[in-house]
Amino acid sequence: MKIDRKSLILRLIAGIEKMSFPPMRKYLYPLLFIALVVGCSAPNESDKIINQSIEAHGGELFKSAQINFTFRERQYEIFKSPNSFRYSRSFVEDGGSVMDVLNQEGFSRTIDGEKVNLSEKNSLAYTNSVNSVAYFAFLPYGLNDEAVIKEYMGMDELEGNNYHLVKVTFKKNGGGEDFEDEFLYWFHEETHLIGYLAYSYHTDGGGLRFRKAINTHEVSGLILQDYENYKPEDESIAVEDLAELFKNGNLELLSEILLEDIEVQFVK
Repeated sequence: MKIDRKSLILRLIAGIEKMSFPPMRKYLYPLLFIALVVGCSAPNESDKIINQSIEAHGGELFKSAQINFTFRERQYEIFKSPNSFRYSRSFVEDGGSVMDVLNQEGFSRTIDGEKVNLSEKNSLAYTNSVNSVAYFAFLPYGLNDEAVIKEYMGMDELEGNNYHLVKVTFKKNGGGEDFEDEFLYWFHEETHLIGYLAYSYHTDGGGLRFRKAINTHEVSGLILQDYENYKPEDESIAVEDLAELFKNGNLELLSEILLEDIEVQFVK
C-alpha cells in the first residue's frame, strides 16, 4: 500500500503524541515536526518544479519525439523514450561520410558504411560528445531519470526575473561515466521554462560552464532552446558561485549553442 508524504507525517505526529516524554523532551516535539515537514516536502518541491518545466517544454510529446537538427555543421537525430534511446550524428570528414550511433547497446562508428574499430579511449570520447549534445537538446526531459538526485535550493533572481533553483546530481549506479557532474537549473517562476543552467564536468580535464537561454524554438509542440555558453576564469570554484559571477559580468562568453534546421518526428 502506497502512503503519501502528508499521510506519513500525520501518522508520525499521532504516534509522537501518544508517547510520554520527560519535561525537557517535550521541547523536542516542535523541532521534530519541523524536521519531518522539511525533509518530506523539499524533494516534493523539486519534483513539482521539474514536472512543470517538462510540461511547459512539451510534456508527454518528448516520449515519442525524434528530434533532428544541425549543430556545428553536424546532423543529429535524437530519440529518447522511457525504455530505449538512439542518438546518431553524421558528418563528412576527410572525404568520408561518418555516422556515429549511441544506443543502449553501446557506441559504434561507420565511415562510408564500414564499421570502424575504435580504441577504448576514442570510443569513450565520442560517446561523451554525442551524449552531451543529446542531453542538452532534450532538456528538461531526462531530469526525472532514475539516476537523478534533485534538491530544491529556493528562489533566485537573475536579470530582473525570479527563478526556482534546483540542483541535480546523479547516483553512481545508472548515472553513467559522468555521474560526478553537478548541475544547477533556473526555472522561470511563471513560464516554467529553463532560463539558465550551470554545471561542473569531469571529462576532457574537467571544468565549469554557465548557460543562458537566448532563443526559443517551438516545433511540433516542443520548446527547444539555444544558449550562450560562458566559463569562469578560475574553473576550480564551486558551481554554486557561477551565478554571482554572471550577475557581476565576470564570466567569459565562450560560444553559442545553436540548434539549426530543427525537425520533429513522432515515433509510434
